[in-house]
Amino acid sequence: MMTAARSADTGLAGPGELDRYPYAEAPSTGRVGVPSWESSDPDLNRAGRRAAGSRGRGLHGQLVQQLGQMIVSGDLGADRPLVPEEIGQRFEVSRTVVRESLRVLEAKGLVSARPNVGTRVRPVSDWNLLDPDIIEWRAFGPQRDDQRRELSELRWTIEPLAARLAAGHGREDVQQRLVDMVEIMGHALGQGDSVTFSRADAEFHSLLIQVAGNRMLEHLSGIVSAALQVSGGPVTGCDRPTESAVAHHARIVEALGAADGAGAETAMRQLLTVHPDVERVVPAPREH
Repeated sequence: MMTAARSADTGLAGPGELDRYPYAEAPSTGRVGVPSWESSDPDLNRAGRRAAGSRGRGLHGQLVQQLGQMIVSGDLGADRPLVPEEIGQRFEVSRTVVRESLRVLEAKGLVSARPNVGTRVRPVSDWNLLDPDIIEWRAFGPQRDDQRRELSELRWTIEPLAARLAAGHGREDVQQRLVDMVEIMGHALGQGDSVTFSRADAEFHSLLIQVAGNRMLEHLSGIVSAALQVSGGPVTGCDRPTESAVAHHARIVEALGAADGAGAETAMRQLLTVHPDVERVVPAPREH
């Protein structure tokens, strides 16, 4: 059982204060990140699960989540070490849970453990800023504006190229899957179901990157998944379901079906909403 009390000495809070660090997590059907329309093809399902695989559900996952959010928000800094015994007492969890949680945070570059120094928060320059968890934690912390702008810029460089490359692969099962996602988005829009819309949207973009045939791009699909789960910011043209968003997705599918790489790339650029700060660097594409 975790406590909600805050220690004046450590600055640590129990999970009763977890609402201070809202964490976006897409709804699931019993398995994290698995949409209700899951395909029988494991290769197609893999794209929709990449970002979700690192998130725990028990005490270990909760502690990783809260400590991570507190570090990213600046509530825990490098001014003093993170003492496992104090963390365990404050959150009422075992030393094993604390140790494993700190190891996860160390792997993400958030903390480092050294003899005679202890475990301390590392500077932002050492964080793995491409880690989907850190992306989401930053998106709800003091750095939210920078995070959402950076995500918009990064997606603008990743997804148009992925769309161009995917046009050359022509797998009928993938094409049909993308068509299905567009139909689901259209139906969800008509029903005012933003949750189903966003899940179909995330599946569409993750699948598109997967079939681009570039393993390095595929490795970045978790970034796109995390960006699509970040709400309340101009990260994607689909964070507010619109007929225009559905139409742009449909144009991408049509271009892929025609093996029109240039057309698919253009349609993707038109789909992505460009943040005002990005627009100064990368002008928004014009409709032809």
